[in-house]
Amino acid sequence: MSRTNKIAKAPPAAVELALIQLGKNIRTARLRRKLRLEDMAGRIGVSRYVMSDIEKGKPSTAIATYMGALWVLGLLDDMHLIADPDHDEEGKILEKSRAPKTAGKRKKALDNDF
Repeated sequence: MSRTNKIAKAPPAAVELALIQLGKNIRTARLRRKLRLEDMAGRIGVSRYVMSDIEKGKPSTAIATYMGALWVLGLLDDMHLIADPDHDEEGKILEKSRAPKTAGKRKKALDNDF
């Protein structure tokens, strides 16, 4: 029995639009480099059909395949910025709200002077 990947079958609109835009960007970069679909696919190690799926932004295509396309095109350098904790403003706000507000009370030192 195989498990269905719900997000690949029916992704939220924002996810679908982001994948479509990524696919268009990859296609534009490939065409600017005058690479044929088959040549690009061969360099990634996939079929031309999978390469076509990438350019369409198909959600069921593995992320490693998208990354491979970006790598072949020399566009992988900025991927470290995606989900970068330093740019996660919401996460930083949540983390700060859970941090202790003040340091604990200082315990009075023992006075052994009788």
